[in-house]
Amino acid sequence: MTDKQHLTSDELLNDAEQSLELTLRPKLLTHYLGQEKIKAELTIYIEAAKRREETLDHVLLYGPPGLGKTTMAMVIANEMNADIRTTSGPAIEKPGDLVALLNDLEPGGILFIDEIHRMPRIAEEMLYSAMEDFYVDIIIGQGETAHPVHFPLPPFTLIGATTRAGTLSAPLRDRFGILAHMEYYNKDELKEIVLRSASVFQTGIETEGALEIARRSRGTPRIANRLLKRVRDYAQVKGDGTVTQSIASTALDLLRVDDHGLDSVDQKLLDTLIAMYNGGPVGLNTLSANIGEETETIEDMVEPYLLKEGFIQRTARGRVATAKAYEHLNMLHLLKS
Repeated sequence: MTDKQHLTSDELLNDAEQSLELTLRPKLLTHYLGQEKIKAELTIYIEAAKRREETLDHVLLYGPPGLGKTTMAMVIANEMNADIRTTSGPAIEKPGDLVALLNDLEPGGILFIDEIHRMPRIAEEMLYSAMEDFYVDIIIGQGETAHPVHFPLPPFTLIGATTRAGTLSAPLRDRFGILAHMEYYNKDELKEIVLRSASVFQTGIETEGALEIARRSRGTPRIANRLLKRVRDYAQVKGDGTVTQSIASTALDLLRVDDHGLDSVDQKLLDTLIAMYNGGPVGLNTLSANIGEETETIEDMVEPYLLKEGFIQRTARGRVATAKAYEHLNMLHLLKS
């Protein structure tokens, strides 16, 4: 009996979902939709490194979640024809974990650390010499027998991803030679992503249906793909399986995702700001307690889009709802003069 046959139905479903997610990911920069500025720059840096037969300089990918930082790291590895090892900041609990990862790399290999801002400081400090001069100093033994050992490493590229570039220490941030700010996607780019994903899902979709999903996806490919899956379900049960504009609109209304892409959490935050606090200013901790969401969730996943779209402002005294938020929630009558 194969290992696959030992899996439970839930594990098989998760395995299938993971395989599908991998299929959705582009393999090369030419296949990667959006982020044109970053792609143009990386094309030059990668080609130059390959011509010199050198490793690519270290890369920091930063921006809101769901914009394709992990996918970009995989694409870079493919473009460099390099092996890639992936981990996350919280998974590196001690310096030994980091040394093991670095030692496992082949010359020219890539180490991808997601959520690099959550890496322990003691492990981060070990990265300084590893990134700059390809060595680490480790302590062997204990007590009187303890002594440092100079441990050389193969040349490698570190790709770090973070939603909070501002929280990285200056010494670590300065060691990245390539800084790439991942920006929100426009609706036309998201429409193309939805159409491509629908093809992978083998789901019939009309262009206007894809555009409707794109408009409500908060400028984020991960959200666009998630919404497509739910709209696909609705189309299969309530329609003939084809995602039309009407089907998409009805399904997304059912999911409480409005015309601006605001979901129930966004709407609850704005409603709390206006109805309970006269539009603010309100502190982050107070908002967090009122809407039942962690402060990190609000800062990383909710606020960036609301700020970008002009629904809130962030001031020294707290968050403030804008006139656009009042209008969107049909609360203009509560707007202070």
